[in-house]
Amino acid sequence: MARTKEFNEEKALDKAIEIFWHKGYNGTSAQDLVTHLGLSRSSLYDTFGDKQKLFSQSLKRYQNQNQDAIANLFDTSENIKETLQDVFKQAVIESLEDRITKGCFMVNSSVELAMHDEEIAKIVQNNGQVMEDIFTNAIQKGQDSGHISKKLEARILARFIFNNYSGIRVLARSGERNKQVYDDIIKGVFSVL
Repeated sequence: MARTKEFNEEKALDKAIEIFWHKGYNGTSAQDLVTHLGLSRSSLYDTFGDKQKLFSQSLKRYQNQNQDAIANLFDTSENIKETLQDVFKQAVIESLEDRITKGCFMVNSSVELAMHDEEIAKIVQNNGQVMEDIFTNAIQKGQDSGHISKKLEARILARFIFNNYSGIRVLARSGERNKQVYDDIIKGVFSVL
């Protein structure tokens, strides 16, 4: 008789996100995973395969959660420009309060692995395209409502804004703690809207 799993896979993936996000793929050992997830090696590998497969599944889960959250914010927004400002302000708050300078899991994975791992590169590229589409739709909504300038096409603005949003996450990973630096970036970004 086959044993049933005595753990929740989604919770295990959330824990895997935490450890990979904090230590990176290369800095996370198999023992780190066993300890942090609270699973035996056999349960870990029987369920998720190897470390690389667990990392890919974790990154995809992170991607879906973040895309859904951002898309929902924009879908329910009455003023896209204000919502964009809130998204940036939240990124700054998280960056300044993050004592372990973990930045963004997707950005970190891109920098650490995308050049050397085809599967991770595809996840990162897909994330970039989906996020660009989400931001483009939001900018278009803002332009249609008159809250955002129409001087530039929505897609051009979306690329610019998402690139700067990602840049804030990279800056956070580097350990930047000067709020004025972040405020200046946001001021520059929103000057074009």
